[in-house]
Amino acid sequence: MNKLHIGIDLGGTKIESVVLDSKLNILFRERVPTESNNGSIHVINQIEKIYLKAVVNIKNKTHTLGIGTPGSISKNTGLLRNSTIHCQNGLPIDKLIEKKLKRSIIIENDANCFALAEANIGAGKNFPLVFGVIMGTGCGGGIVYNNKLRIGPQRLSGEWGHSVINPNGPKCFCKKKGCVSTYISGNGLEENIKKRLNKSISAESFLKQSIYNKEEKEILNEFYEFYGLSLANIINTIDPDVIVLGGGLSNHNELYEKGLKKVYKNVFCDEPDTPIFKNTLGDSAGVIGAAIIGKMNYL
Repeated sequence: MNKLHIGIDLGGTKIESVVLDSKLNILFRERVPTESNNGSIHVINQIEKIYLKAVVNIKNKTHTLGIGTPGSISKNTGLLRNSTIHCQNGLPIDKLIEKKLKRSIIIENDANCFALAEANIGAGKNFPLVFGVIMGTGCGGGIVYNNKLRIGPQRLSGEWGHSVINPNGPKCFCKKKGCVSTYISGNGLEENIKKRLNKSISAESFLKQSIYNKEEKEILNEFYEFYGLSLANIINTIDPDVIVLGGGLSNHNELYEKGLKKVYKNVFCDEPDTPIFKNTLGDSAGVIGAAIIGKMNYL
């Protein structure tokens, strides 16, 4: 039977849906704006809208449904935590979505969805142990072994973005200081530039500059140094077969050249050779991963 699988990816600016067939071919894709400033009820209504579009497209055929979201569901409270879509934190988001859609769902962290997609059909395909890294607004990660997601008993597996690399560093939204995310995420880099140069510029635009003054060079070099330290810590801890980068900053080519050298400098071996690849699925990796999670739950 050619079972169909719907995935929904909940992002800060967009909510995307996809339909996959049993061989993971994409049959349908659609997006709507998240508009989280209108509150949690509106966001759930947007989820319903994009879901119903997918259902109509497949003529209401039987399907699984997986949803990717920033943050994760606490095993103790059942409430969403650590989401960058702040209006949804502290809510039983899975139960609310199920009530709205009138069906069961599988919900998972968006970075885990990204890692699962890239491991199955993306840049990490054919590698046994894949670590997926998100360098976007924040930093996240996911671990996939033999095409299966490692979640962990506390649902913290892959939460590399909140590892502390400088206890005296900038304060993170998680209330710790010096998290990876405060240094090499988009927000972290932008806040560093704002603080030191009193200049507002997007992280992507800053990294695309062809000419840097002295102060900008210092910030850029610091960014590479912390990038190298952060990814080397991953390699030193789990020694993955490959690291796949996603998120807006993953498009910065120097991460795979100059940045790679900084990583290898901090790896605890004589001849480090862990490949670090750019994703191949683009910003749709998360929604594809959400659909795959639904498929795996069905199997």
